[in-house]
Amino acid sequence: MAYAIRKVDVWAAEIDDRPGGLAEKLETLAKAGASLEFIISRRAPDKPGTGVVFLTPVKTAKQKQAATEAGFSTSSSLQSVRVEGPDRPGLGTKMTRALADAGINLRGVSAAALGRRSVTYFAFDNADDAANAVKLLKKALK
Repeated sequence: MAYAIRKVDVWAAEIDDRPGGLAEKLETLAKAGASLEFIISRRAPDKPGTGVVFLTPVKTAKQKQAATEAGFSTSSSLQSVRVEGPDRPGLGTKMTRALADAGINLRGVSAAALGRRSVTYFAFDNADDAANAVKLLKKALK
């Protein structure tokens, strides 16, 4: 079974670090019809009382407008690549080794496996690294 490897837009927003802070952001997108595949949120240790949320996808014009109104945006300093396919032992090592051997530094990684499937999101500091990562990962996961 092949791997689907592609660049994706990850949207980010600041949230209030309080009960309901994240729910309010997600409700805005749900009302616009967004079906999110990836959400990660955490406190911002350098900015007490706030947190940050990253999510994808935001597809339609209506969803993009709702995201913008809720304080979300994409950034040229956060480029992401999504890898989906079969899970297997050593998969994370194989992917990160291919990137490391090419001199590509990772900004972040989020990954999960459910049954026999896996999905990994790699974050990079620039578009060139993300584009190169797509090529390298496709070659490494043939």
